[in-house]
Amino acid sequence: MRTFALSGLFLLTLYSSAQTKSQKGSTVLTQASIFDEYIQDAMPLWKVPGLSVTVVKDGKVIFKKGYGKVELGKPAAFDTSTIAICASTTKAMTAVCVAMLVDAGKLKWSDKVADILPGFKINDVYATSQITVKDLLTHNAGLGNADWLWVVQKDDDYILKHMQYLTPSYSLRSSFIYQNLMYGVAGRVIEKVSGKKWQDFITDNLFHVLGMNRTFATYEYSSKETNRISPHFMINDTVHVIPYIDYPGVSAAGAVWSCATDISKWMMFMLDSATWNGKRLLKPETFAELMKPQAIIPANEFYPTMRITKPHWTTYGLGWFQQDYRGKMLEFHTGSLDGAVAIIGLVPDEHFGIYIFENLDHAELRHALMLKALDLWLFNDNSKDWTNDLFRLYSKLKADSKQKQKESDAKRVMGTKPSLPLDGYTGKYTSDIYGEAQIAIKDGTLFIKYPNDNILKLEHWNYDIFKGTFNHFWWDKSTVQFILDGEGKVSQFEMDGMIYKREAEASNLH
Repeated sequence: MRTFALSGLFLLTLYSSAQTKSQKGSTVLTQASIFDEYIQDAMPLWKVPGLSVTVVKDGKVIFKKGYGKVELGKPAAFDTSTIAICASTTKAMTAVCVAMLVDAGKLKWSDKVADILPGFKINDVYATSQITVKDLLTHNAGLGNADWLWVVQKDDDYILKHMQYLTPSYSLRSSFIYQNLMYGVAGRVIEKVSGKKWQDFITDNLFHVLGMNRTFATYEYSSKETNRISPHFMINDTVHVIPYIDYPGVSAAGAVWSCATDISKWMMFMLDSATWNGKRLLKPETFAELMKPQAIIPANEFYPTMRITKPHWTTYGLGWFQQDYRGKMLEFHTGSLDGAVAIIGLVPDEHFGIYIFENLDHAELRHALMLKALDLWLFNDNSKDWTNDLFRLYSKLKADSKQKQKESDAKRVMGTKPSLPLDGYTGKYTSDIYGEAQIAIKDGTLFIKYPNDNILKLEHWNYDIFKGTFNHFWWDKSTVQFILDGEGKVSQFEMDGMIYKREAEASNLH
């Protein structure tokens, strides 16, 4: 409950919004108060259980606060020391680690990855021979998304070995598709040339140096911490607590856990050209490479927010999405894993940064708060209601997706039956890329069991097409189509474009 004093302060801040430059200290207080009230008003709309925010400017923390709860229905508060998932905002940290090795003379940006890691291959001999260390960090080396590989296979050795079967979606450096595998490879490069695991290198050379004592490279490294978030997911407008799923196979792409207090130090370090306590950790030319535009991002690979912010250009640096915003260059990145999100936004020319942790899956309040903070602190502008504008935008995108699915479902041919009895589909299937899958019958229903306890329950849809629901109830449904050979036996199945071939000897799973 907000107190009368806070409400009074809010009215006072509105009254004092036109203060002169000589009252700069009071202006900061005004902006902080408006922002604080804005966050509290916005959280119910997005149904975010809890979040933390920190804002830095000119080398100082000017706003830092936690809101709500770490877990719905429990009393623990989400505060500024609560550790939460950095997810893909980890990528910029990994890029800094690579830059440190460049400065140490152990790497060049132009070094060929295959020369460092002989086991690195993709299904294109020329591309494999030409992919550089820098290409690992720019999402334009040719690979498509391929996230299923690191979802079902958690061993990074397996992932590296089986990337050789991934056929590029476009020619090297000719386009851009965001993905995580190459950052996983970057972690392996760091390991090979430094002699340390990625998680130890980043801990010793970045987190400890910056005094980020509540920042952990992996979930395993943070396992003793109790003040941490629980992930949440919204289904039919109801928020549910979900279990945390670890994905260690691509840790360098998104495994870091941190808190608002610690992440402030990371932002100030980056805004001061990789300098901490007066000591430069990267050479100026090396640091400049991190935030230099490296790849042009097409509209279909950028954030939907561009429909409102209307940038003139969209690019990617080394771990940073980039766009112009009101005449300023904005370096930012989101992070999203099952049940939690984050966002970082930096405007280096203004020495300004904001970071937000949230414990609700794809709660795009993060974008609204980042943009609101930019407006308030950089332009002294409180006119834009980003919360409602973005809520309408994302609600429409969700509704459009549901309508497309409804239209697709309407094409279903009713009254069909599978070509075979259910036991005709059972057995062991394999994919060169993704590994094994076992199909079995339980209680009259087909199930596909993938590695790492990923189980898909199948329901007949039409002909030899089935719809699948995962044991992780918050995941999207998948479509599975069985293909029969000339003898009328199943030869393979395809799930969402991924092909598994049936082995000659069927095996039962119980």
